[in-house]
Amino acid sequence: MKITLLTVGKTDKEWVKEGLGIYVSRLKHYVPFSISEIPELKNVSSLSREQIKSREGDLILKAVKPADELILLDEHGKEYSSVDWARIMEDKLARSGKDIIFVIGGAYGFSKEVYDRSNGKISLSKMTFSHQMVRVIFAEQLYRAFTIIKGEPYHHE
Repeated sequence: MKITLLTVGKTDKEWVKEGLGIYVSRLKHYVPFSISEIPELKNVSSLSREQIKSREGDLILKAVKPADELILLDEHGKEYSSVDWARIMEDKLARSGKDIIFVIGGAYGFSKEVYDRSNGKISLSKMTFSHQMVRVIFAEQLYRAFTIIKGEPYHHE
């Protein structure tokens, strides 16, 4: 099983790249982990929000195989404590065997087709973060989950 973080748009902030680099290298000690970026759409000023979501949705769905588990990072998703999140991940690792793709959508969210295909939604917070920051926050929380699973001293209760 491998885990992929799929994002709409490239990582364009140097500090985000540095933070991601730290957690990507740490995560690779626990699980095959990668980040895949779908380029932002060009010339969208004449498109509606729904058209943008639909086009981004098509690109997201093309990046997902039928057997993959697709989890959306979504403001309406379920929130977990870090310990609960670790238990969810531990269960997925033990039971699923499927590759898991976590998706950070574009500025307007996901198309209906992406929601229909998804296997779940999680929210990192009730607060709103930039799509750039979410990348680092998610990678850190995934790393934290693995350290909790392994009983390592990174997380303090």
